[in-house]
Amino acid sequence: MSNQKIPLLIQALSDKIGREIPLPYYATDGAAAVDLHACLDEPMIIPAGGQVVVPTGLAVAVPEGYVGIVAVRSSMGIRRGITLSNAIGVIDSDYRGPLGVGLRNTTGEDYVLQPGDRMAQLLVVPVLRPEIHLVEALPETERGAGGFGSTGR
Repeated sequence: MSNQKIPLLIQALSDKIGREIPLPYYATDGAAAVDLHACLDEPMIIPAGGQVVVPTGLAVAVPEGYVGIVAVRSSMGIRRGITLSNAIGVIDSDYRGPLGVGLRNTTGEDYVLQPGDRMAQLLVVPVLRPEIHLVEALPETERGAGGFGSTGR
C-alpha cells in the first residue's frame, strides 16, 4: 500500500497551540488518525447526559478530493462513556472555520475534560463523488434486499 504524503494544513487559532496544547500528531507509526486535544483555559464539565462543543484551537485545510473524519477516541467512548454528539464529524475540503468537537456524556455522572486532554481523532480519507443516476430498478445481486442490518449469517 502506498504511503502517499499529502499536506494537511493546520492553522493555530490559539496561542496555546504548540506550547500548552500539542499540535495534532500520530501517536504511533501505524496510527491512521491524528489526536485532537481540548484547547481550554480551564477544565470543562460535560454534564451527565449532556453535550458540549469543545474547541481545538485549530482550523484545517483538508486537501481537495479528501474529507476529514472526526471520531471519538476509543478510550473516551468505551472507558468513559464520552462519545461524539453526532456519531462522526465530517470536515469538507472547502471548510476553513474553527474545528470544534461535539461531545456527549452518555453516563449518569459529570465528566471533567482537562485542558490539553486528547478527546478525538482526525482521519483524512479520499472521497469518491459518483454521479447520481435515478433508475427504475437496481441491478440484481444474490443477496438482494435480504439481511438488512446484517449479511444474514
